[in-house]
Amino acid sequence: MESPKVFESEYRFCLILWKHEPINSTQLAKICKEELGWSRTTTFTVIRRLSDRGVVKNENATVTSLFSKEDIQVAQMDEMLEKTFEGSLPAFVAAFARRQKLSEDEVKEILRMLER
Repeated sequence: MESPKVFESEYRFCLILWKHEPINSTQLAKICKEELGWSRTTTFTVIRRLSDRGVVKNENATVTSLFSKEDIQVAQMDEMLEKTFEGSLPAFVAAFARRQKLSEDEVKEILRMLER
C-alpha cells in the first residue's frame, strides 16, 4: 500500500503520535496542546482527516498510526524528488552535496549505501 500524502502540520502531529502510540485521543489532544499549541478541536479534526485518508486509525478513542515514520518520510522524499528534481536522484544528490558539508565518515557511509 502506497503511503498517502501528509502535510507539514500533519507530519508534526504524526511525530507526536509515533512517540506515544497507541494513545487515547484525549491524551493525544493534551500533548498536541502542549507541543503544538493546538486546541482540542484542531487535534480531533486532524485525527479525523488522517483517519479518512487511511494514515491513522481511531478505534474506541485509541489512535494508532497505519504507516511508519520511515514510510511517510520516503513518500515525502519521493514527492519532493519528482516535483523539484524531475525524478532525478543524481540531481538531488548533487544539489544536496553542494549545500552540505559532509564529513569523511558521512561520505563513506553514503558510498556504502550506494554500493548496496
